[in-house]
Amino acid sequence: MNTSILRYVRGATLALAFPALAGCMDTEVADAQTRAVQQPARARKSDAELRRTLTPIQYSVTQEDDTEPAFRNEYWDNKKAGIYVDVVSGEPLFSSLDKYDSGTGWPSFTRPLVAANIVKREERSWVGKRIEVRSRGADSHLGHVFDDGPAPTGLRYCMNSAAMRFVPVERLQAEGYGRFLPLFAGRQARRS
Repeated sequence: MNTSILRYVRGATLALAFPALAGCMDTEVADAQTRAVQQPARARKSDAELRRTLTPIQYSVTQEDDTEPAFRNEYWDNKKAGIYVDVVSGEPLFSSLDKYDSGTGWPSFTRPLVAANIVKREERSWVGKRIEVRSRGADSHLGHVFDDGPAPTGLRYCMNSAAMRFVPVERLQAEGYGRFLPLFAGRQARRS
């Protein structure tokens, strides 16, 4: 198959699978996203290990589906460039490039960094019907997604800081997330 056709097909397929890439389909970025999805599955940690390694708020949020206090959490106003990973498994979840100030007091994003690492579930509670967001690998409760966000997606992924760990751009390579560096090349994290 002609290389340019193959590149087009691969780019079009990735653009459908990863809307975040629709506007930046250079081969390096597309390859970084493809490799990110192809991470090996990690073994689930035991409850005893989770209680030993997580703080009480991290445990209650990720394992007991709690919500941390608004405006009193680590990342609600973080404006640094980098990615947010699952605090339990380390799987990449969100990017500062898609973070914005929703005014809610929780970190909010317009889309996931790697859609395959996110699971959405409908939940019904005393507040009504909502869409819960969990991590695929660790099954951590992350937060909820709402349809009142800004363009380009119209979505607001309202996440708990306690469910995530921030990895700044300058630490991506050292911490094993170097494949995401092309996303930040020549760009700055969108300011709130």
